[in-house]
Amino acid sequence: MALGRPKVALILTDDERVRLDSLAHRSRTAPHLARRARIVLACAEGQDNKAVAKRLRMSQTTVCKWRGRFVRERVDGLYDEPRPGAPRQISDEHIERVIVRTLEETPRGETHWSSRGMAKASGLGRTTVQQIWRAFGLQPHRTDTFKLSTDPLLIDKVRDIVGLYMHPPLHAVVFCVDEKAQIQALDRTQPVLPMRPGEVERRTHDYRRHGTTTLFAALNVKTSELITQFHQRHRSTEFRQFLDAVDAAVPRHLDVHLIMDNYGTHKTPLIRNWFAKRPRFHVHFTPTYGSWLNLVERWFAELTNKQLRRGAHRSVAQLKAAIREFIAAHHANPTPFVWTKSADEILASIARFAQRTLDLQDAPLIARTTRSGH
Repeated sequence: MALGRPKVALILTDDERVRLDSLAHRSRTAPHLARRARIVLACAEGQDNKAVAKRLRMSQTTVCKWRGRFVRERVDGLYDEPRPGAPRQISDEHIERVIVRTLEETPRGETHWSSRGMAKASGLGRTTVQQIWRAFGLQPHRTDTFKLSTDPLLIDKVRDIVGLYMHPPLHAVVFCVDEKAQIQALDRTQPVLPMRPGEVERRTHDYRRHGTTTLFAALNVKTSELITQFHQRHRSTEFRQFLDAVDAAVPRHLDVHLIMDNYGTHKTPLIRNWFAKRPRFHVHFTPTYGSWLNLVERWFAELTNKQLRRGAHRSVAQLKAAIREFIAAHHANPTPFVWTKSADEILASIARFAQRTLDLQDAPLIARTTRSGH
């Protein structure tokens, strides 16, 4: 004899089945929402709640709950309902005053607001101020740097270099070339204390210097492989020796395109004469203040973050050995950097930023003019 009320038939439309399949198997779906979708899909196969609970390893009560919710509200019923909370104590006017004050004023004698200073000035709690700043993405304690290129050939150079990245020429190899100068061999004055459960790695703030070296590097844009040389100095003489190494490493039947910045040693008569004697070499200079266009700078950043910043080296020889080991690990699994933004997107972004900078420059002048009545 059957016990309990008969279950309402759970029948899915084609659209519902597609949505539920997506929720159940998509990697970005929240885990609890994916479980609910799998419950409904299992129930739609005709299984009773007990069988579904055993199959999905959850309680029968949970299966019953979400089966009933789906029958009543369909797919939308699987999402969490808004939960009631305590009424908001801070009015929109208070929030607006904090935001305006943060953006347009500074405390007396200081360059930026702290949460305690704003709390005292606004009469709100420090935690409330922090919540307002967090909600609107305000971080008065932080600052960043920028530098707009003043190169008159900015547009042409951006299009040229991005074109090499996104549509490299046939029968040619493209290298991003630069030098990381004056890399210091630094050792801590006391032993490094390794990481332990509940404790981060610790080291002294001071260090001993044991000399420097300069790393010349040419990054193959297509394969991410590197040609490198170490030198004590980074004059045009050393740069020419490095170019000789690049010339020897590239098969003679291929043209060579070099992307590099406007550093003085790249443009001396010695280097110009070297290029003049080798017509297969084509030089592409980045715009002034535009070294971010050179992909080897991205590799240098990885070298710094993963080896140099936390490394301890008691001699230049140890430093070179550590860098060579990093390069060998990179070559064991070379992953090319993929350039994704078109030249038009980059130039449009620069134009918007430049216009914003001009607007902020003009704003104080407009304010002074308005106050003076002219």
